[in-house]
Amino acid sequence: MKKVTCTLLAMLCCMSALWAGNYKSFKVSVYTRAYEVEKMKDLQWLDSTWNIISSQVKVDKIYLETHRDLLIVPDATLEQAKRFFRDRGVEVGGGITYTIDESNSFETFCYSDPEHRKKVREIAEHTARHFDDFILDDFFFTSCKSDGEIKAKGNRSWTDYRLQLMTQAASELVLQPSRKVNPRVKVIIKYPNWYDHFQGLGFDLEKGPQLFDAVWTGTETRNPASAQHLQNYLGYNIVRYFDNLRPGYNLGGWVDAGGSEMGMDRYAEQLWLTMFAKAPEINLFAYHQLIGVKLIPERHRTPWQGEGTSFDYDEMMKPVALNGGAEVVPSTIARVAGAVFEQIDPFVHQLGNPVGIQSYKPFHSQGDDFLQNYLGMIGLPMDMVPHFPTDRKVVLLTEQAAADAHILTSIKAQLQRGGDVVITSGLLKAIPDAIAQIAELRCSDLKALVDDMGRHGKLKREILIPQVRYYTNDAWEIVSAGRPLWGGVNGFPVLLRAPYSQGNLYVLTIPDDAGNLYDYPEEALNTIRNILSRDMEISIKAPSKVALMLYDNGTFIVESFRDEPVVVTVVTRGKSSAAIRDIVNDKTIRNTDGKGEYRITLMPHSYKVFQTITKP
Repeated sequence: MKKVTCTLLAMLCCMSALWAGNYKSFKVSVYTRAYEVEKMKDLQWLDSTWNIISSQVKVDKIYLETHRDLLIVPDATLEQAKRFFRDRGVEVGGGITYTIDESNSFETFCYSDPEHRKKVREIAEHTARHFDDFILDDFFFTSCKSDGEIKAKGNRSWTDYRLQLMTQAASELVLQPSRKVNPRVKVIIKYPNWYDHFQGLGFDLEKGPQLFDAVWTGTETRNPASAQHLQNYLGYNIVRYFDNLRPGYNLGGWVDAGGSEMGMDRYAEQLWLTMFAKAPEINLFAYHQLIGVKLIPERHRTPWQGEGTSFDYDEMMKPVALNGGAEVVPSTIARVAGAVFEQIDPFVHQLGNPVGIQSYKPFHSQGDDFLQNYLGMIGLPMDMVPHFPTDRKVVLLTEQAAADAHILTSIKAQLQRGGDVVITSGLLKAIPDAIAQIAELRCSDLKALVDDMGRHGKLKREILIPQVRYYTNDAWEIVSAGRPLWGGVNGFPVLLRAPYSQGNLYVLTIPDDAGNLYDYPEEALNTIRNILSRDMEISIKAPSKVALMLYDNGTFIVESFRDEPVVVTVVTRGKSSAAIRDIVNDKTIRNTDGKGEYRITLMPHSYKVFQTITKP
């Protein structure tokens, strides 16, 4: 596997070398919907709109979509657009969106329908004739529940039926026809951001990454109040997860303008989180947004601007001249992207390979939906993996691990070799009889309303947590909560320890609303971080909504998602640390207390990048 991975990476590097890269840390590309590609038959429109984009952000590659919503772009238009961009030194790839009507709840094809199958194949062949690589955007799944699909499904679950259906469709309708038309073609699937629900619509994360030539990663988190309710940290975490599905075959991350209505800090943040995960390329979706989302200070300049934040709206709005062109005044969201890339490019390549707390998510599993992203938002560096780790001091298991029929065996082995396992209350509730083989714990159906964690501090508000039960002296509460805890009448475990063999089984109680993790007091969060970070040489002491991203070469990033400044203590362990150096500002903070702790201040929605300096 390692040899194959290196070969693919070498091939990709050679392909990239044929094109003059604008950045030293990554490539930047733009995806173009079929609607805009079809307009490129008008060279005047193409030239004028491309000038808006290219004068504000440097672009290495453009992806031209051939189909969306039954609009198929003609051959002549595709070839004219390809020539236009290649003449300007821009690499060109293709794209397909397999939707019938996006406006109708993203209506997909029905992949058991003979006419639909024929159309899917024709679109793939059409695209392969024009491009040596193309991306399937987001919608290569099916939500169709026509009478024909209902009959074809039979007694199977929708998940089982759709997984098999879409795996066959990928091979028979897209990959085989494309390769027959163009033996050189590389077909890449872009997986969207809602990974915990994939299996229900036919996205197969076990077979798909092996079947397609590569994958792309949807890192759009947009506004957490919108339909998907995704947390900011997902933009980093999902790249790591998809990297672990098939190392070396995740080609990049993908961001759109969603969330920019919250302020341009939000858009900038999605961009740099994608690159902090070490994605080799970032794709800006899409051409129409880069020309159409206008910069409006009253809407896009956030209240904390002017405080020295990582994204500086006023600096971004200054006139700019790119690639020797004329000076222009920033006018669209394209300039936000350009400013971010220019800011992070000098240091991203200095970061090592990302590392973190390994959380095992079996293929096609569900439960504790997207929880790792909430945990990332409270300062736990996540590293989701599709197989149970066997070389870690600590393994994190959420309710998703219940999908592994042999999970008890793996947990016992981890504890017997001296490691720890942290399970969530959701997993405890899902497999109580299995966990009882280790410790007789129960997550009851009862809830507790709590607002106090005693010596660990007060919560910001009352929250509901499940009541975890245990036998006295067989398990021990590390963090507890009540209403109140001190001077109250009852308490309930938030973090519980049960010794077993050479290790410890911990139960982390998850609030009914995972977002209430952000309401935990800092001391409680610090204790949770200390337990979960045994494999890490760096951790933090901080309130919630502060993330830590770690790399294997001693570099690390601390990022705040808060609306106000925050003081964070960086804690180094393991190797003797003499100092940490701010890579961006080239400033060194020395260790004067002998404890390996360093206090830093982060401005709202800002990050700092450090390198540890060890004693000789």
